[in-house]
Amino acid sequence: MLEKYYRINQAAGISVDIRQDGSLAISLCIVHAEGNQLDLEKKITGISSVNELKTHLPAKFSVALNLSGKGILYKQTEKIEDIDQLSFSKILPNARFDDFYIQNFISGEFSFVSVIRKTDADKWIGQFAQLGIQLQKLSLGPFVIANIADQLNIYEGDIVIDGHYIRRNEKKLWIDYRYDQSSDDQFPIKLASETIDKKLVIPYAAAFQLILCSQIDPVGIEVPSLETTLNQKLDENKLKVRGFIILAVFFLLLLINYVILSWLGAANSRLDSQVSMNDQNTDSLNKIEESVKKKEASLDTLGWEGGLNKSILIDQVASLIPAEITLSEISVNPLDHANSRAQKSIAFLKRRIRIAGNSDQIIPVNEWIARIKTRKWVKGISLDSYNFDSEHNTGRFLISIDY
Repeated sequence: MLEKYYRINQAAGISVDIRQDGSLAISLCIVHAEGNQLDLEKKITGISSVNELKTHLPAKFSVALNLSGKGILYKQTEKIEDIDQLSFSKILPNARFDDFYIQNFISGEFSFVSVIRKTDADKWIGQFAQLGIQLQKLSLGPFVIANIADQLNIYEGDIVIDGHYIRRNEKKLWIDYRYDQSSDDQFPIKLASETIDKKLVIPYAAAFQLILCSQIDPVGIEVPSLETTLNQKLDENKLKVRGFIILAVFFLLLLINYVILSWLGAANSRLDSQVSMNDQNTDSLNKIEESVKKKEASLDTLGWEGGLNKSILIDQVASLIPAEITLSEISVNPLDHANSRAQKSIAFLKRRIRIAGNSDQIIPVNEWIARIKTRKWVKGISLDSYNFDSEHNTGRFLISIDY
């Protein structure tokens, strides 16, 4: 996913055609990559001197160089995966393997081998370095076109571009190549929908494969110094992207942290407000409870029991009394002697009626108790005592009624 951010986003392709008389035909194409879109920013042909390139290229620009013409040998052979001393001796008999840079372009069953003396290639690299142009890729001949052939308006058959004649089979694989200045396709070449000068096809292809060098198999020779420069450039891009990602992650974490802290702060403020309100409500409730208790205590002292009319209760009890019984005392909420002594204050028995009276026999007393039990308001009734008074020849009883 990050590969497109690691790549080189802007590169220049330079093609140098070395003619037999030593003159140069140089073309320059600057390509800019934005996402999946490639744009041609600068297109220059007809340059005759390497020194002129300095005026067209910014400093520290990524540059891919393509050399063709005098000093470069092309040889088509059967497919060779890896060229070594043995296979090289078949291509160039009596030549020293270590004296040449070798480019091996494989298409189908054929290898198109291009070679250049290291001394010649190093002179070109040094010449560009003196101008402050740092090369990152070097390729030979028109074989870089293979990586952009699908972008051209040549959909089948042979490719003829600026004297380069490429024969292809029905699978679009290369089967032959030759250079003939007299052979030229009369039709204009288009790159996608844009018409492009035929002399710019090779420099565009060189720049294209430099930009996508980590995503395609570029055609070129492996020059250690250029490979080191290219890898350093890619590593710098990776470092920048990863640094940006790390900063973005930290920023995102800070943003998330800020949002969470803000949310927690707001939630804490709401909780503080609720706690404060609850404390106020608790204080108010405690005050209300204290007030209620004081009022209940005052009502208890006054003997108020929910507005119950006690005289009616006494009337109902008295209306049920048998004729054999004589009443001597009726007390509503009588004095509680035990609690009064313990609390050292006056205490009363709540919701109780105490009745004292006389009856010669206990039977009328029990009959009266049974009658009183029939009343709905009676919660409980008991005969606390019945003692016979021989002096007055009568029985004394004490009844408690809970209501």
